[in-house]
Amino acid sequence: MSIREMRTRLGDTQGQFAARYNIPFRTVQNWESGVRTPPDYVMRLLEDRIREDLVNRKTVTLPQYDPHKVDLPKRRDFIGSLSWLKAVRERIGEVVVFALDEALMCHGSFGGHSDEFLIWVYGDDSVTRFNGVAVLGDHVSPYNVVEKNGLLFTDFNRTLCDALANEKILDMQGITEALSKYYYSHYESFSGLFVPPEYQERFEELMREAIDYYND
Repeated sequence: MSIREMRTRLGDTQGQFAARYNIPFRTVQNWESGVRTPPDYVMRLLEDRIREDLVNRKTVTLPQYDPHKVDLPKRRDFIGSLSWLKAVRERIGEVVVFALDEALMCHGSFGGHSDEFLIWVYGDDSVTRFNGVAVLGDHVSPYNVVEKNGLLFTDFNRTLCDALANEKILDMQGITEALSKYYYSHYESFSGLFVPPEYQERFEELMREAIDYYND
């Protein structure tokens, strides 16, 4: 792919593309106009990152109940979110990496809802044969995956970035609660967390909401 093809596939303007990958705006302009040519290693890095950014936003509408699909164990039938997620994983019978709210449950920073229906995962599209399963992407870097209590789930920073990337279709209560717990358990600090430049402004809003969460 050329730089222009990469940018247009993401639906970004030149300015948005530059901010997304922290590249000077003038450099993007020069690459696209042919004034300069990006080094091969830069092209490879960008192509890998863009493929991941494209594939890991697969779900654009929330799944609705379908009587023809297989039902998963219900959250309300289990004491504790981890026992429920283990039952979900066993029923699915395939390797999945829990994401978003389910990842936060694995971290112990969000309890979920008693009537939980949505299950966010990274995995093969075949898992959508189960009711409520939303596939965030086919693949996530192993560097962003945690294995604990027999479950695979995205690390906290990746979960945060996934939430910001998919906010239009998410209930952000879980991430707000989790950020609040992070803040107070890290001596009133958000140190260690980072997001791509295009999400920085929204992240700052979420940080303010998280600080106020337990004070309201």
